[in-house]
Amino acid sequence: MRASKTLVWIARILIAAVLAMNLVCALEFILRPRLYQGAYELSGEVGAAVIIGFGILFLMWQVPYFFAVANPARHKISLISALLMQAIGFVGESLLYRTISPDHALLRSSVLRFIVFDGGGLLGLIIALLLVRAAKKNSGKAELDHLTGTTNC
Repeated sequence: MRASKTLVWIARILIAAVLAMNLVCALEFILRPRLYQGAYELSGEVGAAVIIGFGILFLMWQVPYFFAVANPARHKISLISALLMQAIGFVGESLLYRTISPDHALLRSSVLRFIVFDGGGLLGLIIALLLVRAAKKNSGKAELDHLTGTTNC
């Protein structure tokens, strides 16, 4: 049981790290939009509003991560949801990057940063999911219930 508990805690730490990075990005966009609007070829009040909107979207997308961090074994569907969201971001940004003309070097580099950022997060979440699966395999049903705090009552 101890090994299973350790695996779940490592998964929790990985998920928390991805969540923390995503929250920092979201809050930066919300609180300091003018620092980022130039990287997306935006300016003025409209540019700031667009960047703040991105930040709000990033913030709302973090909901499943909180449940996954709280207990990745019990809230495995939240972990899977977070992983799928991260994958969509990674793939979507990669496809977007291919459509941006080399004439827009700053915009391309900004999108590339998100590809790397989301790719790293995706890798962390994949590892976390594999650890949760390994913990489930390594422990019996009763042990996993104890680990997750669930009961059959």
